[in-house]
Amino acid sequence: MRMRIKNADQNQLQNVTQNRTKVFIRNLALNLGVFILCAIFFNFAIQFITFPNKIVLMANTENSLDFKLPFSAVISMENAVVNDQADSVEALHVNNQPVRDNIKISLGDKLDIKPMNTGGGSMTLNLFGLPIKKVALSVLPDVELVPCGSSIGVRVSTNGIMVLGTGTVDGADGQAHNPCEGELKSGDMIMQANGKTMLTNKDLIDAVRGSGGSVNLSLMRGGQMLQKNLTAVKNQRDDAYSIGAWVRDSTQGIGTLTYFEPQNGRFGALGHGITDVDTKQIMDIREGIIMSSAISSVKKGKKGAPGNLVGEINNGSVLGTIQKNTPRGIFGVLNYGVKSKLPGEEMQIALQDKVHTGPAIVKANVDGTAVQAFDAYIESVNHYSNDDTRGMIIRITDPLLLRRTNGIVQGMSGSPIIQDGKLIGALTHVFLQEPMKGYGIFIENMLNN
Repeated sequence: MRMRIKNADQNQLQNVTQNRTKVFIRNLALNLGVFILCAIFFNFAIQFITFPNKIVLMANTENSLDFKLPFSAVISMENAVVNDQADSVEALHVNNQPVRDNIKISLGDKLDIKPMNTGGGSMTLNLFGLPIKKVALSVLPDVELVPCGSSIGVRVSTNGIMVLGTGTVDGADGQAHNPCEGELKSGDMIMQANGKTMLTNKDLIDAVRGSGGSVNLSLMRGGQMLQKNLTAVKNQRDDAYSIGAWVRDSTQGIGTLTYFEPQNGRFGALGHGITDVDTKQIMDIREGIIMSSAISSVKKGKKGAPGNLVGEINNGSVLGTIQKNTPRGIFGVLNYGVKSKLPGEEMQIALQDKVHTGPAIVKANVDGTAVQAFDAYIESVNHYSNDDTRGMIIRITDPLLLRRTNGIVQGMSGSPIIQDGKLIGALTHVFLQEPMKGYGIFIENMLNN
């Protein structure tokens, strides 16, 4: 009897243990499944968020796209500009098949897309049959550019007078006054004063001094036009009216000419916009010019402190007119006869899908006026970065350039990057902690302006 009871207890204990093990395994599997689903959802979310808002293609050229994403998409070329060789209903070829209407594709497969026309279109991403995002397609013409690398002087005048800051005025009454307090902010652009258009700092000084003490300003702030009424104060220095604002109407510096188009002389430079040194904002320019310059010395970069090129700007040698100042660079047109004086030969461009890690060349002017080709290495490529100026990371490997500058320094922004015999982009920023490294912008992002 005792043996039977003992065996029964052992069987019961064994059953309880087995049941607990099954529950543990079931809960573990359930939790693991939830974790996997959350990971998949999180991965989808990251892919969706980081997917570019615009994709650039080149006309009459095979463009390879390999997203490896679990989405389907619909491509349409509703804004294609038809040329003489293309059928209006065959705006593009996908995987060597002509497309006569909207085409549904899988972003999990590699795509070879060949637009037959310049212009643009769209790609709508779908998940489980539902549209979740619309991506712009921009098709550039198949052009050849001349990569330069020449150091240039840049001078721009702002569209209006930029407010840098405000302060007090020591009045003729012996008191400190702050006429702009609560009215003007750093970055404001003063367009008019008492109805007169403001082009220079002197215009504003003259308007305030002749105001009789009442100053009405029309200013641009955050894309909105505002009206501000100030009471000017007579200052102690010369008994003239003042409002106590620090302003700027122009700026000048040194950069690098990236390329020009041999057919029409259009140029791009810097690879990033001209920002005000005090407000850090992209300057809204009224006019600007680029001038020839020569590098006289170099302040080498070091960890934590970027170096810079020191140059002499030839104010009497104007190379061209600046028409746009954008986050992707400055753009304009060269003066007549300038193209033949600039170094470089025509070269094909390569879009970002052709850019890869590996050796590259940087053309730069770091001594006098001579442009040299220096060895570099592209360490990483973010083919679909949402930050246009940081599409690749490039490291300077050329011993000569490293001895001269320690890598990348201010003033080299815009230096063209060449890989596999094609122009792929330009230098934009230096790593503060590693001066031999920096970021580059894809050439297509500059051309898209």
